[in-house]
Amino acid sequence: MRAIRVDGYGGPEVLVPVETADPVPGAGEAVLRAEAVDTIFVETQIRGGWGEHFGIRPPYVPGGAAAGTVVAVGEGVDPEWLGRRAVAAAGTRGTYAELVRVPLERLVAVPEGLEPAQAAALAHDGVTAASIAARAGITSGSRVLILGAAGGMGTLLVQLAVAAGAEVIGAARGERKLALVRELGAHRTVDYTQDGWTEQVGGPVDVLLDGVGGELGLAAFALVRDGGWVSAHGAPSGGFARLSPQEAERRGITLHGIQEVQLTAEQTQRLTAFALGEAAAGRLRPVIARTFPLAEAAEAHRAIEAREIAGKALLLP
Repeated sequence: MRAIRVDGYGGPEVLVPVETADPVPGAGEAVLRAEAVDTIFVETQIRGGWGEHFGIRPPYVPGGAAAGTVVAVGEGVDPEWLGRRAVAAAGTRGTYAELVRVPLERLVAVPEGLEPAQAAALAHDGVTAASIAARAGITSGSRVLILGAAGGMGTLLVQLAVAAGAEVIGAARGERKLALVRELGAHRTVDYTQDGWTEQVGGPVDVLLDGVGGELGLAAFALVRDGGWVSAHGAPSGGFARLSPQEAERRGITLHGIQEVQLTAEQTQRLTAFALGEAAAGRLRPVIARTFPLAEAAEAHRAIEAREIAGKALLLP
C-alpha cells in the first residue's frame, strides 16, 4: 500500500510517499481502507520536532484519524463490521496511508447520509470541540470569545456556541476568514492581526476558547470577566498562552488547558458518535476548505503552516 513516512524531523519535505506492506488486523482490531484522512495543525508541529513530547519518533507514519470502509477484521471483532463505513477515531496511529489498522475501541460507525470526508473532518476537531463546549457550560446570553475561529475546530466551536444561544465573538486572521466566521453565525468578528483588536471585542467575555495561544491568548485572557471560564487548548502561534494560575484563582476564573482534552478511548468513541450524529442531522457542519492527494501531504502541511486554510484540510488516498 501507499503511505507517507517521516524518517527525520524537519520541514514539510520530510513527508515522503513510500510503498509498504498492507497491515494485518490483530485480535480486537480492524483494517480500514481510508477514503479521507484528517490533518490537524499539531501534526505539523510533531513533524517539525515536537514528536518527543507525544512519544512519536522517526521513522513514523503521521496521522491520527481517518474515515473509510472496513475491509478486514481480526479475532474477536464482529464480522458485521466488514463493508461498513467507519471512522478510525482520534488516537489511531499512522493514518496517512491507504490502509489503516484500527483498535476496536477506536472504531466508530459513520451514520447514513454522511460522507467519509465529512466524517474525517470531525474525527479530531468535532470530538475536541464537543468536549470543550460541554465543559464550558455555555448558555443563552453568554458572551463567548473564540480565538482561531476560522480553523477546523474553531468553526465547530462557533456553531456549538451559537446553537447554545451565546453571543459569539470570532477572532481570526484576515477578511476571508472573518467572512466565514460570520457565515457560521458569529455575532461579531475581530481580526487579531490588527492593532488594538481587543478593543473591538466590545467588553468583557464570560468564556474564552483559545485555539491560538501565545501573546494573543494572553491578551484575550485579560478580557475574561471575574468568575469566567477559559480553555487554553491551542498553540499554532508557537506555544500555549502562558496564563497565570494564581491570577485565575484570584479572579475566580476556571482555567483549563490542553490536558483537559486528553480523552480516554471510551470518551473519544462516545464524542465521535455524537459529532457524527449531529452532522448527519444537519446541526453541525464541518468546513472542508481544501483536499490534497495523499502523495501531496507535504503540500497540505505547507498550506496549514502558512495559515492558508479557512476550515479543514483533508488528504484523499
